[in-house]
Amino acid sequence: MLKIMIAVDGSPASLQAVRHGMRLVEEGLSAHFVIANVQKEASLLELVTQDSDMIAAACVEAGTDLVAPAVALLAAAGISHEVDISLGEPSTALVDMAESHECEQILIGVTGLGETRSYWIGSVSREVAKLSSIPVTIVRTPEQALAEGGDEGDAQADEAASSMD
Repeated sequence: MLKIMIAVDGSPASLQAVRHGMRLVEEGLSAHFVIANVQKEASLLELVTQDSDMIAAACVEAGTDLVAPAVALLAAAGISHEVDISLGEPSTALVDMAESHECEQILIGVTGLGETRSYWIGSVSREVAKLSSIPVTIVRTPEQALAEGGDEGDAQADEAASSMD
């Protein structure tokens, strides 16, 4: 059984990555998913003026709320999964989380909306792909594919191509 991390930030693009993973399972892949969310660490001012345990609890609660739709989709489909919420810089934390869970692949949505292809792929997605030693599939929403001048099939083709890099 493959262990695949799906980065979820609550955006439509991250839910598209979840749906992509579900589609892989529906097509016969035996997989267990790690739903990963990274919250930014507290600022120095926050740490000095507030209780650090309270800040950490609020971060975990925020992450739990953001991954709830993804968890609901996987649970409704009966797909094996677990959740990990971490604090830190998103790109490096996601790669570290994938390594600590011994994942064999990462699925991540893209939220960048720039006019050129380099801006189209979001900075976190691009950095995760750069830093990771395991395959990373960058998943666009159908709307993103259409906005770039393609069609819904282009988004699926991009998903397949990025997983082969």
